[in-house]
Amino acid sequence: MTVVAIHQPNYLPWLGYFWKMARADVFVFLDDVQYSKNGYINRVRILDGEASRWLTVPVSFRLGDTISAVYPAQSDWSPRHCDTLRQRYRRAAAFSEIWPDIENLYRDAPDADLATINRFFIERLAVMLGLTCRCLTSSSLDTSGAVGDDRLIRIVQAIEPGAMYLSGRGGANYQDPGKFRDAGSRLVYTDFAHPEYSQGIDTFYSGLSVVDALFHCGLARVSDWLAEARPGVGTIG
Repeated sequence: MTVVAIHQPNYLPWLGYFWKMARADVFVFLDDVQYSKNGYINRVRILDGEASRWLTVPVSFRLGDTISAVYPAQSDWSPRHCDTLRQRYRRAAAFSEIWPDIENLYRDAPDADLATINRFFIERLAVMLGLTCRCLTSSSLDTSGAVGDDRLIRIVQAIEPGAMYLSGRGGANYQDPGKFRDAGSRLVYTDFAHPEYSQGIDTFYSGLSVVDALFHCGLARVSDWLAEARPGVGTIG
């Protein structure tokens, strides 16, 4: 059964985002939904010494804009973020291994809208991590103006009737499993548990950008975590 996962294109997202991608055959970026301020679409947390801090893409937007209509407000955000990551992680155990790929990632970042930028980052990182899911955008699919669960169901059905929808655990708070069953699709939730690893400090911070795990653990170890994701897919909704 084809597994479909759907998520907003977040900026340099956490390990759980890529865990979800690792369990999907098709991953759909919700690029045409409304941009939400103070979320993870234009920012992510990274390690800063013995604390965590936001790494934020400054953006220009109007209320009601979709993610694909939002643009960076400063042209030099990319080199500044690249320099911040170099400064914050230069002493991390796997820095010398990972840094060339991260530096190239920022060097090649497109001059585009936020949805396109984030998708570029995510897809490049996914290739680094050995993920093979096919990536699509919601704006390329016909959902006939549906919203909420109905829109998710139409996205899934547009990809393959009867496909399985893989949701994050938070979806259990607002999704109706009955609607998915009535549409002939199974709804399942990811069972991601954030691994702990050495960050070089006494307190472990979970939920940071995937680059934190890469800089501290190296590509092989992070890829191995994600390679374990496929069996079982998740828990049934």
